[in-house]
Amino acid sequence: MMRHLRRLGDHFVISLPPDRKGYIGRQCPNRKCRKYFKIVNGTGLRGVTVCHCPYCGYRANQGDFHTPDQVEYVQSLAVREARDAIVKDLKELEFEIKPEGLFGLGLSMKVEADPPPPIRHYSEKTLETRVTCGNCTLKYAIYGVFAYCPDCGLHNSLQILDMNLEVVDKMLTAAVGLDREVGAKLIENALEDCVSAFDGYGRELCRINAKKATDPTKAKRISFQNLPGARDKILTLFAFDLSKGVSSAEWNLAARGFQKRHLIAHKMGVVDADYIAKTGDATTSVGRKLVVSEAYVRAVSQAVRKLAQYLTDHIAGLGVQGPMK
Repeated sequence: MMRHLRRLGDHFVISLPPDRKGYIGRQCPNRKCRKYFKIVNGTGLRGVTVCHCPYCGYRANQGDFHTPDQVEYVQSLAVREARDAIVKDLKELEFEIKPEGLFGLGLSMKVEADPPPPIRHYSEKTLETRVTCGNCTLKYAIYGVFAYCPDCGLHNSLQILDMNLEVVDKMLTAAVGLDREVGAKLIENALEDCVSAFDGYGRELCRINAKKATDPTKAKRISFQNLPGARDKILTLFAFDLSKGVSSAEWNLAARGFQKRHLIAHKMGVVDADYIAKTGDATTSVGRKLVVSEAYVRAVSQAVRKLAQYLTDHIAGLGVQGPMK
C-alpha cells in the first residue's frame, strides 16, 4: 500500500538547469548583500563545500546560495512528484463490484485527481562580466568587474588588471602602421587605459584590505592616478614604500607617464607649468604638445604590472585578506 509514495523516500535529487552557457545562478545569503552571481559546475575546485560571495566575501555552505527562483522550482517539482505518487497509489485502490441478480447492489471506487500543479520554471539572469579564476580555474559571472572567486576566495583585482593591460598591448600593436594621427591617438588612448586600469585595481585592492590600514576610511579613498601621491598614502596607511617595487628609472618613467596621461585627459596633451614642475621633463616646454610613443607606453605598462604585483604581495603580507565568515 502506498508503494509509489514510499519509493520516493524522504528525499530525492533534482538537477538545476543551467543557462545556455552552462552557468548556474547563485545568491548571497548575507542579508546585507543578497547579490546574484553564476558559476559553471565542474570547473574550479573538486569537492568544495564552502562558497564565497564574489561581492562581499561572505562564506557559507554551497547549499545556502540557492536563489529564490531555484527554491520555488525545486519545491514545485517535489510537490508534483509527491502528488503523482499519491495519485498512482490511490488509483491502485480503485475497484468495481458489479451487481448480481435482479436486485443486487454494485459498489465501486474511482479516483479522479485535479490537474497537476504547474512547474515553476525560471531562467538565469544575464550578467556583465565572465571570469575564469586564475588560481582554481572556476568559471563565474558577476555584475561589475572585481570579485572574490566563489570557490577559492581569491580576489581577482590583479587578474583584471592583467586583462586590461593585455588590451593595452593589443591597442599599441594595432597602432603600428596606421595613419600617423590615428595611430598617435590610439597610443594616447592606450596610455589613458593603462593608468585607469591601475587606478581601478589599486582602489579596489585597498578597499578590500582597508581594515589592515592605520585609517581604514582613508584607505578606501586612495587614488592611484598620481603615483607619488599614492606612494605617500600607502607609506602612511600600510607602512611600505610602493616605489620599491621597481627600479628608480622605472618609477620615474611611470610617474611621468601618469602625468602625461593627466595632460592628455584634461589639457588635450598640451604641456603646462604644473607638468614641468612635477616631472622635471627637460624634453619639452610649456605650450608644446606631448608626443607619446608606442615603446614608451609599453614601458609604462610593464612598470605598472611590476608595481601591482609588489602592491598585492605587500598588502597580502600584512595579514590574510578577509572574506567574511
